[in-house]
Order: sequence, then structure tokens, then C-alpha cells
Amino acid sequence: MPGGIAGPQQALASPKKTTSSASAFDAHHPPAKEVIDQCVHCGFCLPACPTYKLWDEEMDSPRGRIYLMKLAADGKAEMNSQWVSHFDTCLGCMSCMTACPSGVDYSKLIEATRAQIERNYKRSPLEKLYRRVIFATFPRPDRLRLLRIPLSIYQRSGMQTVVRRSGLLGLLPKRLRAMEALMPAIKSSDKVPEVTAAMGTKRARVGLLLGCVQREFFPRVNAATARVLAAEGCEVVAPADQPCCGALMVHAGEEPQALGFARKTIDAFAHADVDFIITNAAGCGSNVKDYGHLLRDDPNYAALAKVFAAKCRDITEFLGTIEPQAKRNPLKLRVAYHDACHLQHAQNIRVEPRQLLAAIPGIELLEIAEPAICCGSAGIYNLVQPDAANTLGDRKAELIAPLNADVIATGNPGCLLQLQSALARAGHKIPVVHTVQLLDASLFDRLRASTSASTSASSASWVTLSDSF
Repeated sequence: MPGGIAGPQQALASPKKTTSSASAFDAHHPPAKEVIDQCVHCGFCLPACPTYKLWDEEMDSPRGRIYLMKLAADGKAEMNSQWVSHFDTCLGCMSCMTACPSGVDYSKLIEATRAQIERNYKRSPLEKLYRRVIFATFPRPDRLRLLRIPLSIYQRSGMQTVVRRSGLLGLLPKRLRAMEALMPAIKSSDKVPEVTAAMGTKRARVGLLLGCVQREFFPRVNAATARVLAAEGCEVVAPADQPCCGALMVHAGEEPQALGFARKTIDAFAHADVDFIITNAAGCGSNVKDYGHLLRDDPNYAALAKVFAAKCRDITEFLGTIEPQAKRNPLKLRVAYHDACHLQHAQNIRVEPRQLLAAIPGIELLEIAEPAICCGSAGIYNLVQPDAANTLGDRKAELIAPLNADVIATGNPGCLLQLQSALARAGHKIPVVHTVQLLDASLFDRLRASTSASTSASSASWVTLSDSF
């Protein structure tokens, strides 16, 4: 039995001194007892857990956190700062679910617990303000769009280079430094039209979830997704009024806001008449696939949510189910593939992205060690837990460096930002792109200017390759 069983009770500091059975949770969807009881504390989750790897602390492992949930549910632990800290440091990466032989649905437990925390635990005024700023900005494409202007000026004027070299960033609070380090390069925006016609014979009509950060900071990913789908015979519908899907809020325990965004997302696609809804952000994809559970109490949306969720597919998952019809042009590239956690663990999608990349002529697909371990992005985690996130990012960068990859491919905007930041800290100039961008480059021969079928991208300039995406 890996890790033993004696740890949880010994590791818990200051349990509640009471014989009362009053739960620390309120009555609204506490973490389900039947799921908590599924955990047999076998310890198989320990080596799969990033925070347990970092600190070797039982209470910062999945089984330790489940034990804390049980204590709180039984009225034997208070929802105090120490108890809450163990859930704040959880990445919610769901690696433990892949490792668990008992099938414990940890995702439902951590999301329910975080919602309880946000309702029943009083955070400090500064912490509340910081989180309010995050949730008032990142789920709002209109506000992110406005941010593009000052960020573009900051980058293109050379101010960013001066600030970073001068050491001025050291004067900022740690979390603001984390925000600056994760800032994406602002590139020209490729707006996806509301309807993109299928090329050749129409095979399907699909909706495209545009996302928030993806839409404004990685618009080329959405544009590439629409082009690839069209090239494969799909008519693509991208409603302009679609909001945030609510993923960031769900994963952080902000339940009321998440429910509101989920309803609006369903409404935005209500009259699109699509066969499938395509996602290209792992966190968003796992969230919309769970709308049936999220809106289970809503008499007006429960049935609609189940229908909506059943139509949702990740772009790589969907392309893996249809016969390719568009010609793949060669890309002479060494590509290291990074598994986004909410793609591999929450959606169980691992093979499809690799198969799509391997089918492109000329690509040499490279595997990164410890693929199940999170890079440290995890929704807002790298903004609220920057030290742990940076350590995990640096660990991932160290594993990537020896591969001598021309480019890193992944399936989530948060991972793109996190890997770019970690690689830059380590001094590695390796472009990080979405998997679909490489497929787009192959279908439309977009890298011919920087590489040829007989010349590796390593001989081309990094700037040329990076700007191609």
C-alpha cells in the first residue's frame, strides 16, 4: 500500500476539539459522502499529485484532502485558514483521478469543497479584492479586448524590456510579478466570422466555443481551428454573443457566477442548429462537458444542459473521429507534445492529439517526461499560488530542454502562457503553440517561408518560426 495509511490523522494540525456532529459545510451541495467514502486511502494518488511531489505533505495530497473533507463533514474540523490552505494549494489537475484504482471522482469533491469555502470562509480584504479583479477581468472578453491596447504599447515600445532588465519588477508584489511574467505577446487579431463555409462537400455543421483568454490573447488559435474544420468539410458557426463558459469560476468555487455564464453559453448556441460544439481550450472543454451536472438543479436548463454537454468535443477529439480529407503538407519539425491536465485527466484525451501530429509528414513527435504532472497553470492557480506554479513550470522546462524541440504543442491557453513563461525564465527560446496551429500550418503550407520539407526548423530563425503562429 503506497505511502501507508497512518499519515492523515497525524498530519492534521489543530483538529476541531468537539464531539458535535455539526458539519462545517452548509446544506447546498457539500462534497458527497458516498464519493468521499469511495477513497480507500491506498496512496496510489500520491506520486501523481504535483503538490505532494513538491512538499511531501499528506494533507497536500488527494487522499489527505479527502480526509480533511470527511473531518469537516463530520464536524471534527473547522473551516479555518489552515484547513482552507490545503484546498487553495490544490491545482485541481485531476491527475489523481487517472491514478485512482477506486474511481473516486475527485473533481466533484474539490469543486464542491471550493464552493463551500467561498460561501463560508472569510478571506482577507486584500485576497478578496485580488480575486475580484481576476474574476472581473479574465472571464470578460470585452475587458480583455481593452487590455490589448495598453499591453501592446507596453511590449512594442520596448518598455517591457526596460522594466524587466532594470529590476523594477522586484518592487511589485509577488502576484503582480506573476501576472507580468505570464503576459502573452500581443499579436494581430484574427477574428473568426460567425459562419465559416465548409470546403468541398459539407460533412457537418459545428459550433465553435471561442473562449475568453483564447479569443483575445490567442485569436490565431481560434482562426486556425475554424480553418481546419472548414478544410475538413465542416461548416463552422461561432456566435458573436457567446460569453465565458464559466470554467474559471467553477474551478475556483465561484458557483453563482459560473451558473450564470453556463446558462448564457447555452442560450448563445440555442438556435445555431449544430451537430457538435467544438472546444480548443482544455479547461473550457471539461467544464462544458459537465454542464448537465452543473445545472442539475435548474428546472429551466437541466435538460438543455445535458443536450448541450453531449454535443461538446475537443477539436482533437472531433478530428480523430472523421476521415481526413484535406492534404497534409510536410512540416520538418521536432515537436514536443505537452498534455494539458484538463484534456488528459478530466476529458481522457491523450491519443488523439498525438495521432493528429504524427499524421503530419515530416514531424518528429517527442514525449516530455512526467506527462501526467501539471505545468502549474491550472486556471487561476499561477496567479494566486505563484511560488508553487513557478516551481512546477521550472520543472517542466527542465524536462523539455534536453529534447531539442523546435516547437512545443499543447491544447490549453493557460498551458501556453505557463510554458512560455517557464521556458523564458530558463533562457530557452522555444515557441509554444496550440496543436491545431500545427495542423493548420500543414494544411495551408504556412511554414514554407521558414522551413522546407528537407530542412529542419532548427536551421530557421526562432523569430520567424514563432511569428508564424
